[in-house]
Order: sequence, then structure tokens, then C-alpha cells
Amino acid sequence: MHGAPVFRGTRVPVQTLFGYLTGGETREDFLEGFPTVSRDLALEALEEAKQLLLARAWCVFSSSSASTNVCGFSFPAMTARPPVSPIWRA
Repeated sequence: MHGAPVFRGTRVPVQTLFGYLTGGETREDFLEGFPTVSRDLALEALEEAKQLLLARAWCVFSSSSASTNVCGFSFPAMTARPPVSPIWRA
């Protein structure tokens, strides 16, 4: 899959799950379309994505410097407050 992360034991790219969800389909739709991906694997992927997003948000909001590299993530220099994400808010 050219370096794209896939669900363990399958050839299904993890991005496919996010594509389904952002396209308005449900997790159940995804699981029906890709029976080689277990419900547990799909939930693990969503949980990991959640944890990464929360870690990113924590790093941005807890940083007092205008650094472009906060907790290993690169962001534009911040002066007053971090950029607002369509997913989470301060």
C-alpha cells in the first residue's frame, strides 16, 4: 500500500475508515464493506486518532512560547492564541 498504514492482518488502509466516516457513512457500513477488519481494530484506530488529537491540542494549548515546534508537532508561530480547529475549541 506504498507505506500507508493498514489494519493489522489486512490490506485495508486505515484511511479508508476515516473516508467512510467523513463521507457520512457509519462505522457499521465500513465493517460490512471490509469484513477482514474486526470491530475491535476499527475501535482501536478511532481511539488512537482521538488520543493523538487530544495530545496535539494539549501541547498547543499548554505551550507558552511562540515556537513552531510544540511537543513534536509543527505549527505556525502563535502570538495570542492557537488556531481554532473545526474539530475542537479552546
